[in-house]
Amino acid sequence: MPHDHHDDHPHSLLPSDPALRVKALETILTRKGLVDPAALDAIIDTYENRIGPKNGAEVVARAWSDEGFRAALLSDATATVRELGYYGRQGEHMVAVENTPETHNMVVCTLCSCYPWPLLGIPPAWYKSDGYRARAVREPRRVLAEFGVRLPEEMAIRVWDSTAEVRYLVIPMRPEGTEGMDREALAQLVTRNSMIGTGLAKVPA
Repeated sequence: MPHDHHDDHPHSLLPSDPALRVKALETILTRKGLVDPAALDAIIDTYENRIGPKNGAEVVARAWSDEGFRAALLSDATATVRELGYYGRQGEHMVAVENTPETHNMVVCTLCSCYPWPLLGIPPAWYKSDGYRARAVREPRRVLAEFGVRLPEEMAIRVWDSTAEVRYLVIPMRPEGTEGMDREALAQLVTRNSMIGTGLAKVPA
């Protein structure tokens, strides 16, 4: 569900407490013999470095370089990414939204932390934080500024609320100066945050 809002009142963002709580829980479970740290590290490595966000970057790079694929992705993202093998738990009901010079898209899950794992990997701690979830809808421009993204005042910001029924992938704008770059090189410019909307694609050196 999209939200179009302007700024309200600033509050602190991105607390470290969630990460500390996760580490404490991992320690307790390990001491009780309920968790194997090596197995846990392997799972995290799989989602962070093999499953995503590299998968999402490949999808975006293809959308930038293949107009037919881009149209299919915007029309039916679930079916389109499934054909590439990106589906499964937390990857159902995908919707792709495209940034343009007029509109910047940003994703939040205000109720919990719904997130497209097969495309983007494990959600970052800040995505699950109370600060981000509460403020992204209410004051998106200020939140983006805290991520270092400062957009023109005339550019609209559309916030999409992810749920168990629908998850979003932002297609960031293709940077200037990338004409002639192959798909692999383009994928290197796509960051996880740019596919959530809290960042922009990198500009080539």
